[in-house]
Amino acid sequence: MNTHPLLKLFPHHYPLSLNTIEQKIVFIDHQEDHDSIIIEGTENFGFQGVLKSVSGLSYIEAPLSHMNANVLRNLFSFTKPIPVLRKLRSFGLGDRLGIAGEGHLAVFKTCDAYPVLAQQSMRELTLTERTYEDVLDAASFAVFKFGYRDGFGADGDHLKKMEDIDKVLKLGYTMITLDCSDYIKNDVMKMTDTEIQEKVTLPEALKSRYLLKPFVIDGAKITFNEIDLKRAYYVYSDAIGYTKKVYDTFFKNKTFSANLELSIDETITPTKPEEHFYVANELALAGVVLDTLAPRFCGEFQKGVDYIGDIAQFEAELKIHAAIAKHFDYKLSIHSGSDKFSIFTLIGKHTGGRFHIKTAGTNWLEAMRLVAFKDPSLYREVHAYALELFSEAKKLYHVTTDLAKIPWLSTLKDTDLPHLFEQNDARQLIHITYGYILTAKNADGSLRFKTRLYDLWRKESETYKTMLNTHIGRHISMLYQGFGQ
Repeated sequence: MNTHPLLKLFPHHYPLSLNTIEQKIVFIDHQEDHDSIIIEGTENFGFQGVLKSVSGLSYIEAPLSHMNANVLRNLFSFTKPIPVLRKLRSFGLGDRLGIAGEGHLAVFKTCDAYPVLAQQSMRELTLTERTYEDVLDAASFAVFKFGYRDGFGADGDHLKKMEDIDKVLKLGYTMITLDCSDYIKNDVMKMTDTEIQEKVTLPEALKSRYLLKPFVIDGAKITFNEIDLKRAYYVYSDAIGYTKKVYDTFFKNKTFSANLELSIDETITPTKPEEHFYVANELALAGVVLDTLAPRFCGEFQKGVDYIGDIAQFEAELKIHAAIAKHFDYKLSIHSGSDKFSIFTLIGKHTGGRFHIKTAGTNWLEAMRLVAFKDPSLYREVHAYALELFSEAKKLYHVTTDLAKIPWLSTLKDTDLPHLFEQNDARQLIHITYGYILTAKNADGSLRFKTRLYDLWRKESETYKTMLNTHIGRHISMLYQGFGQ
């Protein structure tokens, strides 16, 4: 097939994208500033494109549009996402740029975890001015380009509203991360035991179900006194009710082929193991079937940096959280899992290799590290702009960045710039300002950075692939060490 005469017209095609429809070849060609789908012959098979003829060879050249992505998914089932949370291991990859596919797939072609290639929150879409359609399409085109056929997931990440969940599931996403933070009462952190006792009245059914009745989960004993139970009931009862509403609406009757993840981590309230058990047990009694749950662990899971906190305490609580997840037959989900290298082996160990890890933004940091390597002048512009916008960006993310610890650009040689990504404060500066950088405009309305950045990333795509393979590969390697693989 590689000697097909049509391929001679397209010497820069992606070789792993070569497929056939009714004995006609179809592939994606890499051109100087864009990619195109090439279909042999005059039959378009549903693709919308332009019929061309060169040297007696007819073909259709079609853009990588949303409509053509839908056609691709209909014709080639491996480009359509599948539910992956019931697989033993899964790994979320929030590709904010839509260009990290090859680097990610290079990792997952060599391990047995299932990648969630399409994963963006509503916040990320708003900041980058992308759409859920665009995110899903980028994933489908990536698996087609690079010949990945083992299955990938698509996550409508951190969704809160019923209408958003409905839209994303109808688009074909195979996973919803339900963010219940609006229904979790964080004011409990300021309440004394006496205030809890006075303010909260427990239903009799909960008293008989939990008080002074030990629950033994994989050797760990979980008990509730009245204050513990009142606190759990006060903090999580609304979230439990909303989760049931979402489950009954979208998942109970299996209208959609999709998984449900419950996120109770986007809060300031750490999830104690007994509270995790309470939430899981109440949902199970209500008939809600979860595929994974993300608690708010002790310590800090800040963006783009390693775990901050007492690792011994984290390990002790992780063991119980993992046991609870196993007891209720879902996977434990670790959010803000980017770059948490000091605890990955513990996670692999105590989950027995049954986990869902969610990363976001670390591939963006690798893209910007690439800019620092290849175009120091452009990086200096972006960095200076990020400093201007940091205080605005910080309103949307919980970070403890100290800008005073970031070296002044004027003191750094060009060769020093990539080393900024080894310093936590500089990493977080770039990590959370991505939306402002990508959408910044000049006075004439043209994009200030985005066009130049994407031009560079396209030119250096092989280098970016290698960097991602190494960086995400390190995540996977350390997780797998924990369960002996």
